[in-house]
Amino acid sequence: MDGMATIFLRRAGGVLTILVALVAAVVAALAAFFCAAFATALVPALVAAALVAFFATFFLSCWAGLALFGLRRSRRPAALAAAVATVVFGAAAGIPLFRPMPRPAGPPPGSDVRFWDLPTGSRIAYSHVPAVGRPRPAPVVFLHGGPGTANDGIPPAGRALAADGFDVYAYDQLGSGRSTRLSDIRGYTVARQVADLDAIRRRLGADKIILIGQSWGGELAGHYMAAHPEHVAKAVLSSPGVLWYGAFRGRSSGELWDRLSPRQRERAESLASSPRMSAAQLLAEVNPSAAHALLGDDEADELFRRILDASLPAAQCPGRPPASLPANRPGFYVNQMTIADARTLPDPRPRLRTVTVPTLVMRGECDYKDWQVTYDYRRTLPGSTLVYVPHAGHAIAMDQPAVYLAVVRAFLLGHRLPLPPYTAATPPA
Repeated sequence: MDGMATIFLRRAGGVLTILVALVAAVVAALAAFFCAAFATALVPALVAAALVAFFATFFLSCWAGLALFGLRRSRRPAALAAAVATVVFGAAAGIPLFRPMPRPAGPPPGSDVRFWDLPTGSRIAYSHVPAVGRPRPAPVVFLHGGPGTANDGIPPAGRALAADGFDVYAYDQLGSGRSTRLSDIRGYTVARQVADLDAIRRRLGADKIILIGQSWGGELAGHYMAAHPEHVAKAVLSSPGVLWYGAFRGRSSGELWDRLSPRQRERAESLASSPRMSAAQLLAEVNPSAAHALLGDDEADELFRRILDASLPAAQCPGRPPASLPANRPGFYVNQMTIADARTLPDPRPRLRTVTVPTLVMRGECDYKDWQVTYDYRRTLPGSTLVYVPHAGHAIAMDQPAVYLAVVRAFLLGHRLPLPPYTAATPPA
């Protein structure tokens, strides 16, 4: 009886060892895949490291498990079992990880799209609407949001400003739209975007420019003013992004996802958590070049576009006419890397407290960003005026286009604002 019990326990132990071996092999493969990324960006090398780790772990554990069954020659069966398991694991993991994703061609460039080849190395797509009549001294430059969510050329408000005598420009920032994609995505930094903007100013031959920035575009305008305040005539910051992330350590600054309905969030999360996107985002923490090699720009940008489309309703006030994304191609990696870089920057506010550029800060009633994100600009910039726009979300120009244009035109033309300045330190009740 004791012999039977011993045999049973040995066999049970063998089965358990083999089952544990399977789990351990999967863990070892994942660890090897990401650890190898510290040494190389070559995806085949990462895959090879994962498969070798899976085979070795499963083989050794399986060998020990078969020995518990009393097999004297268990090494060859263990090797065969490990080989079969490795093939199955490779297929099960590789099919979702390497299945080609949609990569539709972007829309053809409009007849008004031109390109600047800047001394920074960036090739930048832009559109221009010349001033009607005699142009005013400072041209207007629109800065789109994101980072990486390029507009379709000149925004509607830009054409109205051209009729007021402003030369108006809008460009696709580096890494988005029809502009350059970098082969080394670590080059997507706030400093690079500031350098591109100053190179554009010089290309325009303008000593001073007027900046109109939306969301991240407002954040970029803030960083540009900190670096080159003498070259900014006026600035309009519509729903500007976080000025300094250090002020929000340990708490949220307000995220688009916070405003999504459960159904909208489920759709957006299903796109963001696809195996390939998840692997690329994890690799980016270890080796951004490996992430880029696994998930190229075409596929990443299309997936990013679908995520943006699913989350766009959260950028608007409830009840407003639904907006649609620009047809222009967004940039996934410039979004991820520039935000990561912005989180490491020193505080620009001491410098900005000395900047007296006349600045209009616009905040929508339904903006998902924390109030302090917006108010930080008002209390930091001594030449700033804050305007609170009712019935508008983060995308003020989408929700209240007429109000947006009226406020911007009045500010740039030096007229009385159609909405009163908001002076309280706390948001309206």
